[in-house]
Amino acid sequence: MPPARKRPRVYDPAKTRAAVLAQFGQVREAVRTLTEAQLAAETRLGAWNVRELAAHLTMAVDTVARNLARPEPPKAELALLDWPFATAGRAGDIADATRRLAADHPDLDALYAAAGQRLTDALAAAPDTRLLDTRTGAMSLGDYLVTRTVELVVHTDDLNAAVPGLDVPLDRQALAACTRLLADALAAKAPGGSTEVRVPPFAVVQCVAGPRHTRGTPPNVVETDPLTWLRLATGRLGWRDALANAKVSASGERADLDALLPLMS
Repeated sequence: MPPARKRPRVYDPAKTRAAVLAQFGQVREAVRTLTEAQLAAETRLGAWNVRELAAHLTMAVDTVARNLARPEPPKAELALLDWPFATAGRAGDIADATRRLAADHPDLDALYAAAGQRLTDALAAAPDTRLLDTRTGAMSLGDYLVTRTVELVVHTDDLNAAVPGLDVPLDRQALAACTRLLADALAAKAPGGSTEVRVPPFAVVQCVAGPRHTRGTPPNVVETDPLTWLRLATGRLGWRDALANAKVSASGERADLDALLPLMS
């Protein structure tokens, strides 16, 4: 018997808005402290240096105001759980736009101030049900803001990795939304009930085809922390490396997620 179709997770729109604004504010405060030497440093993203990564973080929120300024599409085309799988094809265009933005705006604090103001103004005037014509497909503002938590949290982690000691804080609600969306994306990619994936304290999902667990301790369990999960889901960390370094525990014959990761890259 196939597993029952699960209802999509519901996110609190007010909390998501607050999380996006809070995380962007945390990044802005950190970026204004960076020296020219730090801005020129390499990142784990390959082609981008820290300056370009910092500029890209403004793009992650500026898309909200830009999409709200466009005509509203007639209907939604993209479900929230489809978004993680719809982004890979735009990687080249995003990289080019990021480099241009960083080159055209050497004053990063001014760039952040303008992007933050546009975001605040745009959100004040738009309901969460308003549809946005995004590059990956039409979706509601409420759903799109959840995707912004992924962009902000994952790239904040990239920034922290590139600049030792920077330690930009992660807003708890932003981290929670990001973790839950990518955990649910795994369950959508590998539907089933044989394996339980735990990312405490934010997410537990059932996935992978096979005998469905109904009571007691699941025979197949994967457990890790939120940041390790995000790094696995986005290709920052490989499954084998995570196991070897005890960043993830996996027990049971269906607990090997290597073939399912990353979800985004």
